[in-house]
Amino acid sequence: MWTLTLRGGARVVVVVAEWRDAFGVVTRGRVQLELRDGEPGPVLGRGAGFWLRGTGVRALRNPGRRTARARIVTPGARTVTCQSVHPYASYRMMEERHEQQE
Repeated sequence: MWTLTLRGGARVVVVVAEWRDAFGVVTRGRVQLELRDGEPGPVLGRGAGFWLRGTGVRALRNPGRRTARARIVTPGARTVTCQSVHPYASYRMMEERHEQQE
């Protein structure tokens, strides 16, 4: 499990091979799903969960000005790459094993 942090206006590309079976929960702010055809998808608020498997979502975006965060679970994956076109997008990786020890 890891935390995706998106500053206002930031966008992160979803690489299908690396985000396969990913499930996310918005923990702060709002996150918008960008659809396969580039059209804006739904805007999800705090507490909203979302699957990426089979959805055709190609990016996650913060439509607001304040920082948004989502907790992302990618079963069986050890690493995930976030490719951002925005300088203020970042991610923090945490292995489930480390969190269980705390």
